[in-house]
Amino acid sequence: MAFESRQLTTRLLTAAVGLPTIIICSLVGGIPFLIAVNFVIGLGLFEFYRMIEAKGIRPFKIAGVAAGLAVSWYVYFMGGVFSGLFITIALVVIMVLEISRRDGELAVFHISSTVFGVFYVAWLGSHIILLRQLGEEPPWTGYGGAFVILAFALAWGTDTGAYFIGNLVGKRKLLPRVSPGKSVEGAVGGVAVALGVAFLAKFTFAPFLSYFDVFALGLASPVMAILGDLVESLMKRDVNVKDTSKVLPGHGGMLDRFDSVLFVAPLVYYYLRFLVV
Repeated sequence: MAFESRQLTTRLLTAAVGLPTIIICSLVGGIPFLIAVNFVIGLGLFEFYRMIEAKGIRPFKIAGVAAGLAVSWYVYFMGGVFSGLFITIALVVIMVLEISRRDGELAVFHISSTVFGVFYVAWLGSHIILLRQLGEEPPWTGYGGAFVILAFALAWGTDTGAYFIGNLVGKRKLLPRVSPGKSVEGAVGGVAVALGVAFLAKFTFAPFLSYFDVFALGLASPVMAILGDLVESLMKRDVNVKDTSKVLPGHGGMLDRFDSVLFVAPLVYYYLRFLVV
């Protein structure tokens, strides 16, 4: 009990530092915002590749991290235009690099893991940038920071609700073969908190949301957040690690904290872009 109390205190202290930083960077935008996103993507990719190495696979860490950061820069400076072309170039370069290895063993795994890291961490993560840019276009001008904060609030609201409700009353396992610690009750709690967050957002920083949007995002986002968490849990279970790193006290690694955001940010972006008039 004492250990759990200390762990909770550590989690809250880390959040007390991290949350204001994210809010400020999201509202300020510009290069500080890009640097913050790059920090998440760069460290997240490093954690991902180190995790993959635990399986005896040798991804191109430097090339993968460089490609991931370059994807975010391209999205930031080019607004996502021709992103497919840039990703194609990165894919070809990574495949060609495999030729330089002296042995040809596990070539498919080396290439695949490197490319997957770029798509999983960098491309999904770059939707945070796309969200802010969307909020600088008519009719959304001035809402860029709000869009980003909305995505984080929905993702981490789900995480928080699932964590506390799961610890309090969780009994039925959600998907034990993937993540034994997650419960059905926790998932329901995550959905309830996310829905509450969506309502709170509408009446504070996101007045652009209709009641339909509140329910749509409040119900869809926690599903994506939970799936994002389960996907990362599946990978960690496969390589037999508990946390991707210890960089965030009380939370584990960067991927441990942002796995749900990587799934929620694209959902919020495409919802606002194509389904909100």
